[in-house]
Amino acid sequence: MTASGSGLAAPRLTPLGRTLLDPRALYFVSYDGLVNTNAFQKNGLFTYRGRQYTAWYSADRSATVARRAPGADHWSTLALDHRLKSDDSHNVISMGVSRADGRLHLVMDAHSDGFCYVKSVAGLLDRPESMPWTPSVLGAVRTTLDGLALTSRFTYPQFVATPEGGLQLSYRVGISGDGRNALAEYDGSRWTALGEWSGSAGTYTSAHGSSTARNMYLHGIDYDVHGRLHALFTWREQNASVLCDEGGLTNHDTGYVHSTDRGRTWRNDAGAVVGTTGGPNPVAVTTPGLVVDPLGPDQCLMNQESQTTDSAGLPHAIISYVPGRFGPCTTDYVADRIAHGRAFHLRKSPSGTWRKTEIPVAPNSSQRTRLVLDRYDNAYAVFPYGRIAGASKASGYTDWTLLYDGGDLNAFGEVVIDETRAGADAVLSFLYQEKSTGTTPSPLFVADFALPA
Repeated sequence: MTASGSGLAAPRLTPLGRTLLDPRALYFVSYDGLVNTNAFQKNGLFTYRGRQYTAWYSADRSATVARRAPGADHWSTLALDHRLKSDDSHNVISMGVSRADGRLHLVMDAHSDGFCYVKSVAGLLDRPESMPWTPSVLGAVRTTLDGLALTSRFTYPQFVATPEGGLQLSYRVGISGDGRNALAEYDGSRWTALGEWSGSAGTYTSAHGSSTARNMYLHGIDYDVHGRLHALFTWREQNASVLCDEGGLTNHDTGYVHSTDRGRTWRNDAGAVVGTTGGPNPVAVTTPGLVVDPLGPDQCLMNQESQTTDSAGLPHAIISYVPGRFGPCTTDYVADRIAHGRAFHLRKSPSGTWRKTEIPVAPNSSQRTRLVLDRYDNAYAVFPYGRIAGASKASGYTDWTLLYDGGDLNAFGEVVIDETRAGADAVLSFLYQEKSTGTTPSPLFVADFALPA
């Protein structure tokens, strides 16, 4: 099957089934999300060297890690010596791999305070057939990165593997509306704090008022095939006076920066250096050349949605908001996004221009949509509830259509994507939890779909 006669495979999904991870996973709703399936928890599910790994909190609040051979029905499960401290869905478990020494890394239980960290023995992920899968190989739970404390106000851990085989940790310092993005780096032997790279200061003025503090919310942070580090983002203002109505969301604009030196300096879309990590000149709301898709704060723009890069190293993102055709002022960001929110595919074209396409599938949710590209750079949007739409590269991503309605999943909302398996195995794989009520535990699954090979 080809796309528009191009000879490239068209976007296609073949359901491969689902596997049960936990019949009674921890369940509570906070910030409109679940702690086990917040879409922003980068590498909450990933594939590496013939094994797939995931992590969650079980009904007794224990942090749990599991692995399987991709596609196998059985998961081997380990419980860590740590229990979730509070019913806060931000306290997700994020994982990473340092290829230099084959270790698994986990950071968890952090929302504007301290964090918990686990580092496995060396070689655990390199030799899954010969290394035992027991609690002892995962190591002790610590409250520093091998002695490196970082900050007392730590949130949103995201691990990203460097091209050299090291590992970086992206995180926020501070609080919502007044925070800075920062990086730490592991070289196979020790962690080093690289410092903060985005700033919270400066004045932003809308048609309604001004704000002098904010934080940059990342849609992701990813290396491309050429070793360039990409980050798309939105700003959240602290002062609600920038809104037409306080029931809205103070997020505005989609910005973009990249780094050609492993996150030491940051460049805008034109290539000019606009910020230095750990230096006196962070990327700020007043920095020129950052905005690639302008949008004011009255449209309920979502933060931390999704991004990836294609086979040519070009960045793609999913963003969502309430389009202006539904009115100039949103008054309840949850209700308005459920009723009128729409998702958009934003990407940089080979000519260097940014293009945006509205996906003609209403999310019917206030929550986040995830983006996956297959081996042919076809795009797949995985909506809340596990609904999946696709568009072909051959069409210029203009032929979005619903491929799977998710009706048989009974999923709560956001899902966690395996960002590595689509390329490695041509399989779209995601973690989801069934709907429940109150704090009644519910089943946790991984669903798999074959992509064009």
